[in-house]
This record gives sequence, C-alpha cells and structure tokens, in this order.
Amino acid sequence: MKRILIYSNGDTFGDALLKLPAIGGLRQALPDARLIWLAGRGPTLYASTFAYSANRWLDEVIDRAGIGERWSELLGARPLDGHEFDIVIDTQQYLRTTLILRRVRHRVFVSAAAGFRLSDRRPPEGRCPWHVQDRLLQLFSLAAGREVLPASRIPIPEDARGLAMRLLPPGPAYVGLAPGAGGREKIWPLEGFLEVGRRLLASDRVPVFFLGPDEHALLSAIRESLPQARFPEWEVGKAQRGPYLVMALAARLQAAVANDSGTGHMLAAGGAPLVSLFGPSNPDKFAPRARRSRILRAADFGSSRMDAIPTDAVFEALESLCEPDSRCASS
Repeated sequence: MKRILIYSNGDTFGDALLKLPAIGGLRQALPDARLIWLAGRGPTLYASTFAYSANRWLDEVIDRAGIGERWSELLGARPLDGHEFDIVIDTQQYLRTTLILRRVRHRVFVSAAAGFRLSDRRPPEGRCPWHVQDRLLQLFSLAAGREVLPASRIPIPEDARGLAMRLLPPGPAYVGLAPGAGGREKIWPLEGFLEVGRRLLASDRVPVFFLGPDEHALLSAIRESLPQARFPEWEVGKAQRGPYLVMALAARLQAAVANDSGTGHMLAAGGAPLVSLFGPSNPDKFAPRARRSRILRAADFGSSRMDAIPTDAVFEALESLCEPDSRCASS
C-alpha cells in the first residue's frame, strides 16, 4: 500500500471547501493508497468542521503538526523521523517550508515551490494554475501519474439532508440569497438582495435567505420587507445549524446569489448554481466552484465598490443559471 503524505500550511473555511473535491479525486485515482493530510503551520478544518467529509477520503488527518515553521528544522532530526512515505505532496510554496519538508523521508517529492525546481515530477507547462482547486489537482495528477479530476459531490451527513428536505420540501422553486461576507468591502448592498427577492416573489419563486451569526441583525429587516421569504437556518436549534445544513439546503435550490464569502462556497459545494459577486477580491484564485456559475465583478462596472454592480445585472445572471425553459420553476 502506498503511503502518501499531503502537506498543507493549514486549511481555513473557503480554502478547505475548495480543496475537498480535489482530495476526493485523488482518492478515486488511488483507491488503495493511504492518504495522510498534515497541517504543518496552522489548524485544518478537516480535523473539526469538515471532519465528516475528510474522513471519507483521508485515512489520517494530523492537525497543527508544527512542521515547516522554523529555519532550525533544516538541522538535526528529520521531520516525522521514523516514517517514510512513497510520495510527499507539498501543497504550499514557501521555500523554507518546502526545504524542510524535503527532509521527510520519501521516494517521490512533488511541489510547485520555486517553479517546480525542487520537485521530482513537473508539469509540461512548468507553471501552476492560479485557482486553489486547479493547483491542487495539478499536484495530485503529478503524484498519481495520471489526470485527477475533482469529485462531483462532497459527502454530507444524511441527517443534514433529511433536515434540509423538511425545511424546504418539494413543490416551490427556491432561490438562495446570501447577503453577508467577512468584510464590509465584500458586501453588495442589502437593498440589492431585497430587490432580487421581490422579483423572485413576483415570478412565483421563494427567496431563501442564508444568514450567519454576524448577519442575524438583518433578520427582522428582511422579514419586514419580504414576509414570504424563508430563513431555514433560523427555523432550527443552534445545534442543528452549520456548514453541512447549508450545503444540504443548497441541493434544494434552483440557484443562488452570494457575495465573496464562506456561505457562497457552501452553496456551491452543496450543488447550487451560483451567481458570485466580487468587489476588490480576486475571483481567479478563490471563486467558488459551482456546477454552474456566473461571476459579476464590480470592476466590470467601472469600480471596486460592490454597490457598482447593478441589480438588473445580478437578476439577469441569476435567470441565466436556471434550467432551460424552466425559469427556475419547480420540477
């Protein structure tokens, strides 16, 4: 059995979701290998929030390993001394960390650091893609010796799927709206989301709002403006909320609109066709990977400010993601 060590500096929310389909693809390409994920410099959500999915594809997750942080690690005992791996995959590009990681006993070392100069296997083009998921797929393909494609579905607990079905039962056409984000500069005005909601109701569709703890204060204002809107996360207890419920709910949606946010990544991971709204951040590297998507950038409308994105453009993009001839109608 091949032992493969996959090194990451750490895996935060959106990052972890983007990487999961690539990990699933590697598992499909190498079903009999022992896959070990090691977070060397920081925490990985594969040991906590996304452990359910990670454990379906990874044999072991090592959290906060403290490997790859100090120049002194280039001297003395080898990292993970006493262990040897058939392949070590270095998913980051800090040169110091790569030099330290090369000291782990291995047969094959794969890394994009320094333009693949320290890697035993290199892509013909000699450079790595820009997007996080594509970059990981390239490294995994080099390690596997054949093309690795992303898994089509992320494992989601059945209890989350069942709860999502009860919260958004068959019948109506549901469209998701996620007005929050981690920074104010990433947030499209709430009035834009409300106007999209009004247009959805006018065409017999149900707006479904996704509000995290930081957006809970918006709940009463949205309810007052759109009494028919749904807020499924706030219809259950705190213990039932979380990323897996959002992903399960996403599978119930005809489409969704989200800012550059963790919620956007969850909706995409759950399978919702997604309109992603970007202001100053770069979608080329971190855009959610939805099965169908449209990206609207403020820059396309002459500004880095989110309020430059017109409501008409958002609604037209949303309509374009609906199934042909259905206009997001219930199936």
